Amino acid sequence: MNEAADTRPSGPGDLAGLRRLVIKLGSSSLTRDDGGLDLNRLDIVAAEVARLASRGVEVVIVSSGAIAAGLAPLGLSERPRVIAQAQAAAALGQGLLLAHWRSAFQSHYRHVAQVLLTVSDVTRRSSYLNVRQALHELLEAGIIPIVNENDTVATDEIRFGDNDRLAAMVAQAVHADLLVLLTDVDALYTAPPSNPSASRITRVDDIAALPQVEIGGAGSRVGTGGMETKLAAARIAVACGIPVHLAAADELHRVLTSGTCGTWFTPSPVRRPSRLAWVAHAAGVAGRVTIDRGALRALRRHGSSLLAAGVTAIDGAFRAGEVVGLWCDGAEVGRGIVAFDSEVASSIVGLRMSQMSSHVDTPRPLVHRDDLVLFRDGRDPDTTVGA
Repeated sequence: MNEAADTRPSGPGDLAGLRRLVIKLGSSSLTRDDGGLDLNRLDIVAAEVARLASRGVEVVIVSSGAIAAGLAPLGLSERPRVIAQAQAAAALGQGLLLAHWRSAFQSHYRHVAQVLLTVSDVTRRSSYLNVRQALHELLEAGIIPIVNENDTVATDEIRFGDNDRLAAMVAQAVHADLLVLLTDVDALYTAPPSNPSASRITRVDDIAALPQVEIGGAGSRVGTGGMETKLAAARIAVACGIPVHLAAADELHRVLTSGTCGTWFTPSPVRRPSRLAWVAHAAGVAGRVTIDRGALRALRRHGSSLLAAGVTAIDGAFRAGEVVGLWCDGAEVGRGIVAFDSEVASSIVGLRMSQMSSHVDTPRPLVHRDDLVLFRDGRDPDTTVGA
């Protein structure tokens, strides 16, 4: 795929130039009322994806449903609350889920590949690059990756918690032209759809300026997500320059043809460089660097690098090359890749470049502007990083 060409849709239904797509399906979209997998839904999705593939469109499916698939064989009627039971259900169900996806695509002469990820696979830079390369290789070979969180080894403390955020990160990693989030609600509403005063929102051109919406409860009896996680995923994707179409699972055909359904999220006009997108959304934060207001003003207004002179405190143990959070007045204002380890960084706090020679071999900024991401209010990544 030629990543230099802008093949992103300009709006819903404008998919003529689409080259790469990520489709996310939640557990509630893949299960029947009795909690079992809806094999008919898998067949419908497979048919749509095969149709796209015949036109040369590369597709990644982020599929929940492993735990749901493992419930019946374990004699369970709903998602377990005990993590060990959930892991057992995932271990049993993941194989069943992949077998059903493989069967659904066999009639279309398409191969699928299983890709199971954990948070550490995308929070460590080296692992993230490996994941990205593996997905690119599969897509270029004409194989459809079926991505899911590895619930068998994930824990409550170290997990995505839902596949919406995972889908946004996968979309960024593969430079997708569009992220489709399929759910059990037909669109974003100003309040839960059961509320008579709720109004449907058909288009969001600036997610940072989205009017206050009342979010309902999270997830179904087989899933973990909810509208809040969909909005979080949309924020990640649009900040990376990827449009998002949120719709009901049974509206996939309309999403891919007329686009007259669901809610469309317009992306940032400029794709964020992969390195900065990783810093903003996927990287594990190894420590905290507190800066003064003057330093923050220089970062925001002039696109400056972060100099040690503007730093007031260093917290945590980190190594050079790791991602740290930048804080000012008690709020996280950005993230960046730090040039020194925490011990050295602590020794140069408040020093000007001319004063750093006795502490470091080569005086340089603590965080270079090319490795820096600033946040707007509400921790939305600023789309004008370094400007």
